[in-house]
Amino acid sequence: MRAGPRAPADVAWAAGLAVLLAAWNDLGVPRLPPRAYVPVNAAATAALLAAARARGTSWDELGLDPRRLRSGARWGGTCAAVVGAGYAGALAVPVLRPLLSDARVTGLDARGLAARVLVRIPLGTVLWEEVAFRGVLPPALRRVLRGRRADAVAAVLFGLWHVAPTLQGLAVNGLAAAPARRVGAVAAACLATAGVDVLFAWLRRRSGSLLAPALLHLAANDLGALAAAAAGRRGPGRRVVAAVWLSDEQGHPKFG
Repeated sequence: MRAGPRAPADVAWAAGLAVLLAAWNDLGVPRLPPRAYVPVNAAATAALLAAARARGTSWDELGLDPRRLRSGARWGGTCAAVVGAGYAGALAVPVLRPLLSDARVTGLDARGLAARVLVRIPLGTVLWEEVAFRGVLPPALRRVLRGRRADAVAAVLFGLWHVAPTLQGLAVNGLAAAPARRVGAVAAACLATAGVDVLFAWLRRRSGSLLAPALLHLAANDLGALAAAAAGRRGPGRRVVAAVWLSDEQGHPKFG
């Protein structure tokens, strides 16, 4: 979709989304109790979809056209398989295994890990982020900006989305205690996740379905959590990779 005449309502909608998504993960969610993470994000997903539909955004623009599900499953499933193979390979190589460890995961019992993998990540993180960043945001931005500019804004917002979660991940894992290193680590994570947004957005456009990036996102986070749990049970190590890959999870130092 190419940007046409910029109607004030379209500008207000796009700007409101940008402000909401820039602030949500870094200002709002960290103040929520852990148990509120999934219901609040699930409710926000439903509200955002309802608002987008009320604004006239089609199901196809949102990536939710049922006719594209098969394409989305094919693309997303292939990418998820590649991610799974990567984690399996890292676990199989002793020198790489410690890099997958994450204190937020190794501190969980079996029930807590299952809740994270089956509920928290799919419903609280993947569903919300994919609907917001790859479903609702792109058509809103493309009504007021040209294609590449719209893509750049979306990528920057997804990078900023990860500031607070990355800081929490670093703190829980005892990494980057020095302020300069902490700033560098956060900047690197934001750049990396902005790049991830570019990949996910391309996958969404190529497949025509939101299911494709959602499956890749789910595989990266869920399989990452399982790999971190497996690596943690095989011995301690430097917790670097998982702290970045799982950084879109709002981490809590204390599990209960």
